Amino acid sequence: MRRSDFVSLCLLVAAPVAAEDLTVVSWGGAYEAAQRHAIIDPYARQTGQTVTVAEYDGSWAALEARGAEDGWDVIDMLSDQARVACARGLLLEMTPRSLFSSETLEDFTPFGPDRCAVPQNAYARVMAFDDRAFAGVKPTRIEDFFDTDRFPGPRAIQRSPDGILEWALLAEGVPPEQVYGLLSTDRGLRLAFRKLGTIRDDIIWWEDPAEPADMLADGRAVMAAGFNGRFFDIAQRGRAPIDIVWDGRIIGIEVWAIAASTKAPDAARAFIVHATQPASMARFATQIPYGPTRVSAFNRIGINPQTGVPMRAYLPNAPQHGGRALVRDSGWYANTDKLRQRRFSKWLDGAE
Repeated sequence: MRRSDFVSLCLLVAAPVAAEDLTVVSWGGAYEAAQRHAIIDPYARQTGQTVTVAEYDGSWAALEARGAEDGWDVIDMLSDQARVACARGLLLEMTPRSLFSSETLEDFTPFGPDRCAVPQNAYARVMAFDDRAFAGVKPTRIEDFFDTDRFPGPRAIQRSPDGILEWALLAEGVPPEQVYGLLSTDRGLRLAFRKLGTIRDDIIWWEDPAEPADMLADGRAVMAAGFNGRFFDIAQRGRAPIDIVWDGRIIGIEVWAIAASTKAPDAARAFIVHATQPASMARFATQIPYGPTRVSAFNRIGINPQTGVPMRAYLPNAPQHGGRALVRDSGWYANTDKLRQRRFSKWLDGAE
């Protein structure tokens, strides 16, 4: 542990904090199991606090509806959802320099903590496929997701415009660096929805992040859009021969935030400092392939103790993956939420 991290942690887990219990809100499934093993359980043992884990759908609306009533304290959020929640006064504002030293703040990547959120891991929305479905040529690029002639069969997609609009433009030949600019125009949205329309009859929808991997495993879909760690977990447990296509991956950032309604703000801050230490991030990435958001954590990531798999090779930002990649534009997502949903609803109704 860096000396600066040790000092911050000691100051925040002092005696007055230890009496406060916490409710940490996460996403369930393999992801939550990895968090428990790598972050939550070690924190509970270290502090003597009782940490209860609740599950939600990841939206700021769920925080608004349930946060105060259910006693939420620390929340795992997508960075764009945290932006919206912060603007709506749903999150406790933090002063990053009161939690972390200057040295630690410089260690965060690709960006550091802000007034409402602390980056914790990098994930990727990826395309995956059931290897059993394609005996010969395999899908290798995002265009193949939209090619039902060469690769026939159902596609599992989140019932949301998130991610699939970017893929639609990539499949139309739009360079990654121009995708979000084009999606900010009516022309870009029409182009994306027109491309999505080419596979309308082959889509099966999912809403729970665990579903797309299950849909591949049980044969309901031959291709799926979902999160890299979920597909990795199913494949490693031997449920199905699932392959990930890294081309077109959309890399996003998960953050830790604190509910404005928390009754245990000091304990919540202490938990976040613990959770974002390099050792905590490395333990988490050793359990499930979501990359750390601190540079000093990367070299600590080793072999998964259950499977013997060297995990650094499976991180979404590993350089050997190649292909096209986008960094999820959290500002665009935060500012276009209503527009995206409105246009998506029109498309579902056949009016787009």
